[in-house]
Amino acid sequence: MHPRPSRIGDSPGRRSRMNRPTSVKHRLRTRRADVHLTLMLVLTFSTGVIDAVGYLALDRVFTANMTGNVVILGMALTGADGLPVAGPALALVGFVAGAAIAGRAVRGECAGWSRRSTAVFGATAAVLAAVAIVAGAMGTPPEPVALAVTTSLGIAMGMQAGTARHLAVKDVTTVVVTSTLAGLAADSWLGGRASAHPWRRRVGAVVLICAGASVGAATLHVGFWLGVTVSAVLTIAVTIAGHLTIGEEDDHG
Repeated sequence: MHPRPSRIGDSPGRRSRMNRPTSVKHRLRTRRADVHLTLMLVLTFSTGVIDAVGYLALDRVFTANMTGNVVILGMALTGADGLPVAGPALALVGFVAGAAIAGRAVRGECAGWSRRSTAVFGATAAVLAAVAIVAGAMGTPPEPVALAVTTSLGIAMGMQAGTARHLAVKDVTTVVVTSTLAGLAADSWLGGRASAHPWRRRVGAVVLICAGASVGAATLHVGFWLGVTVSAVLTIAVTIAGHLTIGEEDDHG
């Protein structure tokens, strides 16, 4: 018998390229915990960018760090130093709303990445992209638009934080590092000298949110839109990479 001729284009190289995405998925799934940690650290960097551009360009408002916002709001209510009230209040309301949306979306899911996690992170990226487009088109927005932007960024960061909380990556919430610093010090040789001290991820979270803030401040030399764009691109990349870690056993629809 004559060997069956290969179909046009059915070469070993082509088959290898066809199988490559599957092998990438396999590698991501077999190292799922490490991948999720890395992705949450990337979002921590992104948070630093967003908080820097928000604080410096939106009249001293944090859109991710709600501890800072509550403190600013408390001082502003006494009229101290002309601090803003509307911005921090709207960011706080937006953040709570975003976290509630995330909590409702992933309710009933087991801890870990699922299609619903992808959907919420995707929505977060979409909000960031929309804000970047508006900021790029308007330049310095008037106050009503700036307040809408503040609220939108608060919603996006709330959705990110709520979903990250569900993923349950220890010591990496993506939006705050106060508890991370407390754990770093308490479990160090200066404190309780914990035998299993995940200092690398804790130091990484602190360094990355600081680095993100530096990058965010630098992007303002070009425009507010650039910092938000950086965060949007990073969130999109995290969403895609995280989705690839979903196994059949995790697919809850």
